[in-house]
Amino acid sequence: MTDADSRKCLGSSLRYWAETRPDAVCLDDGKQHLSFAEVDRLATRYARALVATGAGMGARIAWLGKNSNLYFVLMAAASRAGMVITPVGWRLAVPEVRYILEDTRAPILLAESGFADSARAAADGLHFVQHLVIVDSDDGFDGWVAAQGEAELPAEDTARPVLQLYTSGTTGNPKGAVLNNDNLFNIRRKMASEGPEWAKFAPEHSLLVIMPVGHIAGSGCGAIAFYNGCRGVVRAEFTPDAVLDTVDDGVTHMFLVPTALQMVITHERAARTDWSRLQLIMYGAAPMPLELLRQAMRVTGETGFCQQYGMTETTGTFCSLPPEDHDPAGNVRMRSAGKPLPGVEAKIVDDAGRELPRGAVGEIVTRSPLNMVEYWQNAEKTAETVDSEGWLRTGDAAYMDEDGYIYIQDRVKDMIISGGENVYPAEVENAIFGHPDVLEVAVIGVPDPKWGEAVKAVVSQKPGHVVDPASVIAWARERIAPFKVPKSVDIIPVMPRNASGKILRRELRDPYWAGRDRAVN
Repeated sequence: MTDADSRKCLGSSLRYWAETRPDAVCLDDGKQHLSFAEVDRLATRYARALVATGAGMGARIAWLGKNSNLYFVLMAAASRAGMVITPVGWRLAVPEVRYILEDTRAPILLAESGFADSARAAADGLHFVQHLVIVDSDDGFDGWVAAQGEAELPAEDTARPVLQLYTSGTTGNPKGAVLNNDNLFNIRRKMASEGPEWAKFAPEHSLLVIMPVGHIAGSGCGAIAFYNGCRGVVRAEFTPDAVLDTVDDGVTHMFLVPTALQMVITHERAARTDWSRLQLIMYGAAPMPLELLRQAMRVTGETGFCQQYGMTETTGTFCSLPPEDHDPAGNVRMRSAGKPLPGVEAKIVDDAGRELPRGAVGEIVTRSPLNMVEYWQNAEKTAETVDSEGWLRTGDAAYMDEDGYIYIQDRVKDMIISGGENVYPAEVENAIFGHPDVLEVAVIGVPDPKWGEAVKAVVSQKPGHVVDPASVIAWARERIAPFKVPKSVDIIPVMPRNASGKILRRELRDPYWAGRDRAVN
């Protein structure tokens, strides 16, 4: 059996490196260094405890916490136990956490002490939550594990779901994108053998994992480190200082959203930081302004840059712009999202799904082993997103040039990307409806120099009422996560509508994007 054959699942990949490089550092969260042998042992112990709870095959394990070594050990343990880890965004409000618990019917909720109150409030009255464990309390997770005993483990399966990530939906309720081991690792094998040079990670590399694990950029980077046997440098949350500290410590690879990258390269420490050991900065989750990219290249010197284009439903990156297409002077290709990865098909189609000629704008669709298994318990939305032939609709409008490079123009859907976080207007609108002074509301994204896009609410007033913008923002803040709360509120007398009565968000957006070459920032 080849080493690639041994690395088809989270657990088996970890076992391979535990046998090959037992003493090498697997996880480093700044508090604790765990070797591959230690992580392998812990993952097995935790997996046996999870099975011993009687939760059953396919049970969801909810994690409410920041990035940590423990989360990634649990990720491997879930795969060995035949269960599914479901990281819950720690920025979410209690009603949003409760929705995810109700949707997954997770029998096990693991929370860090900083989120204990939220965990208890969200789980209150949910009888199916049989185990609520505060993992860093006095008793701690190890005490809970010891109390469960041990059970036999099932065989790992590449087709079995292992990770469920929640992505907001246009109807206002988030959807659980279900990913299996094959989604996480199938393309990795192809990339290692015939992929571009930037994608060939080696055991001596170290990969920074600083984006939230509730996003594919966080959990996905951890999986890449597991597959390649390199050190996963895990940090609880993004701060510019945390990133620069890891650069000083010799991290070789990282992924950052553009907003985070901007904060890092404009930090007062950046100019005196030694970037020589950092080999590659991958960036994505939102379009990168060309001038910001050029500035980042100047600050970091010889560090390579690679744009990553993808989505939760495609297990992250399915299209990339490699370092060789980046030019400090700027070039046309730096405005593109790059080309599909090896083993990935992509094309531009019209509304009826017919492929369009090169240069014509339509919707990007893609087909590959990266495409999600399904939206959890939502066959209708799954069928709307992935057709019978396996083509997944991205919701992004773009054209493809003669060389196969994809140039994103706008979003087919109304999603706002603010600081790398996906915000759907319907979700924010639902939170604002009910405000005593608001008659109607439409939410749009407007250009923002720091966040890429900022959330703006446009409202009309009930007759005889006066809307205070600050009260609308406060109202929303009580109901949704802070990053979804509008930064500003406009008040207009009447909403623009089409013939069928639908509010025309584009008419509200257009004045803010006038003079720009694309309607995403």
